[in-house]
Amino acid sequence: MYASLRTYRTDASSVDAVMHRVDRDLAEALTREDGFVAYQCIDLGGGKVCALSVFQQREQAEASNALAADWVADELADFGIERMGVMGGEVMVSRAMAEMTEPAHH
Repeated sequence: MYASLRTYRTDASSVDAVMHRVDRDLAEALTREDGFVAYQCIDLGGGKVCALSVFQQREQAEASNALAADWVADELADFGIERMGVMGGEVMVSRAMAEMTEPAHH
């Protein structure tokens, strides 16, 4: 498995609305991509957001970065969201509770 971690910054007052759109649209789009394993989007506070995508293969995770970049540019432009960074790597250790298989919605 391979993970991709993307970080963003926006106005702190916009995070709830951003998360709602991500939940409604981007998260669902990612689940339909080949090799999809998991996706989480995390409110880091102060207007910072982190998205974690896990896919079976490196190429699939990297493709999710392009999908996310295009989606953010098209769908979140009105929030002035800024992509701070992208990094990825091989998942070396992984655990999940059964509840992780149920979508969390915002």
